[in-house]
Amino acid sequence: MRNYLIITGSYWGFTLTDGALRMLVLFHFFRLGYSPFTLAFLFLLYEAAGILANLGGGWLASRFGIRRMLASGLGLQICGLLFLSALDPDWGPLMSVAWVVAAQGVAGVAKDITKTASKSAIKITSVDGNNQLFSWVAWFTGSKNATKGVGFFVGGLLLNTVGFTAALWLLAALLAAVLVACVLALPAGLGVSASSKSVSELFSKSRGVNVLAGARVFMFGARDVWFVVGVPVFLYSAGWDFWEVGGFLAAWTIAYGGIQAVAPSLVPRSPDGLHREVPAARVWAVILTVIPAILLWALHAPDSLPVSMVAVVITSLLVFGVPFAVNSSLHSYLILAYAGSRKAAEDVGFYYAANAAGRLMGTLLSGLLYQIGGLAGCIAGSLMMLVVCMAVTFALPRRSPQPQSSGQ
Repeated sequence: MRNYLIITGSYWGFTLTDGALRMLVLFHFFRLGYSPFTLAFLFLLYEAAGILANLGGGWLASRFGIRRMLASGLGLQICGLLFLSALDPDWGPLMSVAWVVAAQGVAGVAKDITKTASKSAIKITSVDGNNQLFSWVAWFTGSKNATKGVGFFVGGLLLNTVGFTAALWLLAALLAAVLVACVLALPAGLGVSASSKSVSELFSKSRGVNVLAGARVFMFGARDVWFVVGVPVFLYSAGWDFWEVGGFLAAWTIAYGGIQAVAPSLVPRSPDGLHREVPAARVWAVILTVIPAILLWALHAPDSLPVSMVAVVITSLLVFGVPFAVNSSLHSYLILAYAGSRKAAEDVGFYYAANAAGRLMGTLLSGLLYQIGGLAGCIAGSLMMLVVCMAVTFALPRRSPQPQSSGQ
């Protein structure tokens, strides 16, 4: 429990700065006149770097332990914040974009190394079977997203009060304190285990891990295709200020995290940890797919609606958050249920590499589809991805995986 709480607290500090950084970059460059597609491009390396960082992070966590990988992730995030703070306002657009993309790439590696190490540690520290595992995963994931929501608000607030560069320095100082506390508090050998000896062994996963990773690609792509650029730019274009947009996204993410934390009470439980949980994931995937379909209809029938389109979008986003949070929490539990105990970090890294691939796809399409078709284009893209996610979810196995070999 002590190690679990230390890891959770460290990840809270990281996630706060990560959420604030996203809002700082998005709003600062939108204010400078960058197009929606260019705004999305700023985050591409952040997501692309996460694919390799997750795969490598899982292997490194098995080889060198959780504490080293957490420290590496926190340290990289500090470097990314300071690197971005060196951006010169007199640089031209091309140099500025290249600098921000590079800084975001560092932040993307930092985020996914930290996340893989943190979530792998839950499998290691949980000792009371699937009940405790689901509860700990749900609380960790939910509280993390609530903290990220606070970060969204903090980012928008700092941009309005102290400015872009000073905000980055403050976030780096906060994270430096978290890094010192993490290194001093965690045992050095936590999570060290046998690691894969070859690339083919690293990618050799159980059917459950592979199918769940496929569903994760399209589920998170479906969220980010309207969440990364579409919704913030839509609300700002409707007359909202930066801190108001950041505050709303913060409130949504905090509520989303709260629902994730209580997800175990919304899902029927089974002794083997899969028999009822997998059908529940299928049901919630269907519910999630229905919501963007209704919103897409509403966006094409504004004259027949008694409220403004801003109210429709806000309401839809709030409703969307409930099944998305439950699905996300279920997925976060199922990957640990499917993961082999000897190489849990590698399985989790592979799964979150798929998560990063989905976010990369969603981020790129968010800017592109908004520039082509507005928010309706983003929602149409989300609907198509959720249809695929739903179909893949129905292929999830309901049997416990066979124990994996140690690779020796």
